[in-house]
Amino acid sequence: MENNFMQIIKTRRSCRHYRDEQVDDQLLHTVMEAGTYAPTGHGTQDPQIVAVQNPALKQRLAALNAKIMGVDSNPYYDAPTYLLVFASKDNPNAFQDGSCVLENMMLAAHAVGLGTCWINREYQMFQTEEGRKLMEEMGIAADRIGIGALSLGYPSREPREAKPRKEDWIKVIK
Repeated sequence: MENNFMQIIKTRRSCRHYRDEQVDDQLLHTVMEAGTYAPTGHGTQDPQIVAVQNPALKQRLAALNAKIMGVDSNPYYDAPTYLLVFASKDNPNAFQDGSCVLENMMLAAHAVGLGTCWINREYQMFQTEEGRKLMEEMGIAADRIGIGALSLGYPSREPREAKPRKEDWIKVIK
């Protein structure tokens, strides 16, 4: 990872246009490993990361997400890989822990030249009968809930520049 950390944070942008090329296995492992080092409440390491590259499964996931979103397009932007994050439904920190996992993976992906976009509706997807069936097919325990997902791949376009930061975003009280 050649860039310094603050530069990675400042230049990461959501990617919605991907090349058709599948993500290199080593880069995929690096991104997923970064997710495993995310902080979790009480150090439980509860979240589970699932990479989906199977075209038929990706199509089913995209169709379910689109149905919940109320669109006909692919909410995963036709990315070559989807990264799904699940957590135990009885974990009081499930969404916080899973969000940290997703953020770590987004930053790691950017650091190695990959693009990502945070995808919503996984919680709603995997609450449905169809979603539960998909979880079973993927070997995800029934006591898990969907937290979020990332589309992942090689960007086919340059990212936009960052918007200027809001002036009142930071406040220091001494």
